[in-house]
Amino acid sequence: MSNETLRCIEGTRDYFGEDGNRYEKAFAAAANIFSRYGYEKISTPVFEKTELFARGIGEATDIVEKEMYTFKPSSESLTLRPEGTAGVVRAYLQHSMHKQAGLQKLWYGGPMFRRERPQKGRQRQFHQVGIEALGSSDPLLDAEVITMGLAFYASLGITGIKTRLNSIGCKECRPGYRETLKEAVKPLLPTLCKSCNSRYERNILRVLDCKHCADKTKDLPASYDNLCDCCNDHFEAVKQSMDASGTQYVIDASLVRGLDYYTQTVFEYTHSALGAQDAIGGGGRYDGLVEELGGPVTPAVGFAIGVERVMIAMEALSCCNCTAPLMVYGIGLGDAGHRAMAGLLARVRAAGMSADMDYEGRSMKAQMRAANRKNALLTLILGESELEKGIVVVKDMKEGGSQQEVPFDQFLETLRKLVPSGI
Repeated sequence: MSNETLRCIEGTRDYFGEDGNRYEKAFAAAANIFSRYGYEKISTPVFEKTELFARGIGEATDIVEKEMYTFKPSSESLTLRPEGTAGVVRAYLQHSMHKQAGLQKLWYGGPMFRRERPQKGRQRQFHQVGIEALGSSDPLLDAEVITMGLAFYASLGITGIKTRLNSIGCKECRPGYRETLKEAVKPLLPTLCKSCNSRYERNILRVLDCKHCADKTKDLPASYDNLCDCCNDHFEAVKQSMDASGTQYVIDASLVRGLDYYTQTVFEYTHSALGAQDAIGGGGRYDGLVEELGGPVTPAVGFAIGVERVMIAMEALSCCNCTAPLMVYGIGLGDAGHRAMAGLLARVRAAGMSADMDYEGRSMKAQMRAANRKNALLTLILGESELEKGIVVVKDMKEGGSQQEVPFDQFLETLRKLVPSGI
């Protein structure tokens, strides 16, 4: 057996320290902001029937053709989820949420899996938070969803987010636009990359999304100039609602998103901290997906945000760089003080405050250094003389902070007064 140290698989990561703090902050912000907008948490399995993603995402997409982790433990083909929407829609139908009255607002968060070449902000196991609003075609809902994503970033202190916006039409007007686009792309084919030539027949809209050929395709007909009256009215209402709320955005004709289920409104959030691959989240309306997966016609809109990409932006902007301060560090001196301190800290934690202590038998000086490393707000000091008097020393750890002797039956009340609110 080899003595070589085992490492995590390429394209996966461990999260701890500052990275772990940013990771947890992102999920906590999602729970806070999304619930504020009326969204309920939903958790779906990390693997589903392969058919769900082939039908939902689209067989001609890069995800289904090249990137899914698929296995066959028996006669049934299963796939680790590459994105969250298809699984949420499957649950929406399976549990008859579509038969309940009113709009269903759901949010999710967790790991996704794609067989991609690992690079900055792109892992084979990555994490997303996302929302799905099912049951309304109101364009004001599209605008609310977009602004909610921006509120999520703002809650983490991430500034500099840019929002790209487009409309790719519906099943009534998109076929005509596809033909218009094909006619315009055809003479360019010899100059376009291999992927664009392949997409020309299978998924012409994806030609617009190719970064390698962007200079050659920048003057192609725009989807928003080829909308039917219904889609045009919808797009205008989305823009008017965003204008009314003061939400900044840029109309981008090249934005189509990579999944087949999108209709009408599509949007993407970008940030310069991510470099050339600057997308940090995005989504859009997908009014045909529920029907494609066997349900009734159901309008829907949603987005997904890449947590790893959020963490890159947080690090670049020094957002949430410090772990949460420890409220109380207990210093027990001598065997009796050590044992008694454990009992005091049990009461501190039961009162809702974070606390830790030394378990290595170190000197008082070493324990004070440990309290500083943990950014402790307060220390409790308990030795033989304090035990005899029935008191504990409470020390404020900020520079110039005072210390006081407090009776055992009053120390919790003293801690509550000294610990800042909101921590």
